[in-house]
Amino acid sequence: MSLNRNEKAAVVADVSAQAARSQTLALAEYRGLTVESLNKLRVDARAKGVYLHVVKNTLARRAVAGTPFEAASGAMVGPLIYGFSEDAVAAAKVIADFAKANDKLVVKGGAFAGRALDADGVKALASIPSREVLIAQIAGLLMSPIQRLAGVLAALAEKKGGGAAAAETAAA
Repeated sequence: MSLNRNEKAAVVADVSAQAARSQTLALAEYRGLTVESLNKLRVDARAKGVYLHVVKNTLARRAVAGTPFEAASGAMVGPLIYGFSEDAVAAAKVIADFAKANDKLVVKGGAFAGRALDADGVKALASIPSREVLIAQIAGLLMSPIQRLAGVLAALAEKKGGGAAAAETAAA
């Protein structure tokens, strides 16, 4: 079913608005996927905050013109599903993880930080932990020396003979 001019303009505006809010674009060829599989992919994407949409390539090129995602215009050929995300790794992770479980979905490329990514680049981006995991890892690294210092002070207090009272004072 073809779209009229107004419907095409609405699609371009919608994709442009999403591109303006996003950090990452991931492209995948969905040829051969069943409707059930595509719906499962969409549900997973929606749960992770990824805008996933099948768009005509000409409309997608118009929508990303003048944005950092314009670098991926060369990869916009064939039946593609477009994944945009505000999180730097979410779109790549959703598509790459689904492609691992379903060989019909083929990662084609994408864009991040104004640079085009090939399929391997999207998979590498998908292997990076999410923002929340990275923050938790940094917090753990910052807490480790403090915990060690508290343990050493407690051991010194115990050794000096202060017993439990000295250990409580050192921990406070």
